[in-house]
Parts: sequence; structure tokens; C-alpha cells
Amino acid sequence: MRVSAKSDYALRALIEIAAQRDKGAVSADELGKRQEIPSGFLQAILADLRRAGVVVSQRGQAGGWRLAAAPESITVADVIRAVDGPLVSVYGLRPEAVEYNNAASGLQSVWVAARSGLRDVLEHVSIADLAAGSLPDVVARRAGDQEAWRPH
Repeated sequence: MRVSAKSDYALRALIEIAAQRDKGAVSADELGKRQEIPSGFLQAILADLRRAGVVVSQRGQAGGWRLAAAPESITVADVIRAVDGPLVSVYGLRPEAVEYNNAASGLQSVWVAARSGLRDVLEHVSIADLAAGSLPDVVARRAGDQEAWRPH
């Protein structure tokens, strides 16, 4: 899996919004400064997140961005899908839509299994988890495995 700058920035912005939730809406300028995200790029990301129903904008003097739902209900997978599309694609197609000839037919199962593994992690970590600095046990166990940190 390759995490795009767009997904990384989107997650960082949402963590900031969740962390400031009690203070009201957070301006894009403040989000950009706190997370060192280029303004134009951030505006495009926030627009994608708004279209996906992840954030809402608030106009006026106290304007800015708020989460559209509770941070516990927004997962990392939701955010990645909102800004970059499906978690796994093969030539722009979902794994179940890819067709191979007989010799390579096993590849489709590999792509489907890879997507399942990503879902096991990305659909279990919420923006609330990240804002609180804690991970669900299943994800923390994986991250705690020293082998997971070793580059291959």
C-alpha cells in the first residue's frame, strides 16, 4: 500500500479538528499552520472531505471546519476512500473486477486478501483513536511486533 500525501494530510487535518472539537470550528489557515500543510492543497482536501460527508464548513466570524460525525465513527479507511478512492485497486479497478488468464488467476485472490488485511487495520482505527493517541488493541499488537518495523 502506498499512502499518498493527500491521505496523510487529510488524516492530520482531521486529527487537529477532533483535538479542537470543544473549541468549535477550526479555520483552514490554522489547520495548515499546525500541520504544515500547503494552503491550496489543504483546501482541495477539505473540499473532497466535505463532498464525502466527513467534514462540514461553517461560515462567519467563528467559521472553519468541523467533523460531520463523531470522531469515533470516522475511520482511517473512510478518509483514504474519500480523498484517494478504493483502498486497493489494480489498474484502477477493484480487485474483484480484475480478470486474469488461467496462469495468473491466483493474483486476484492475492489482491482481495491484501485489501482484507488493510481493512483489518484501517477500518478499526478512528479519528478519535488518533486524536487521543491510542490505538485499538488489535492494531497496537500489530504495531508492537518488532518484525512489523523491519523494512523488507
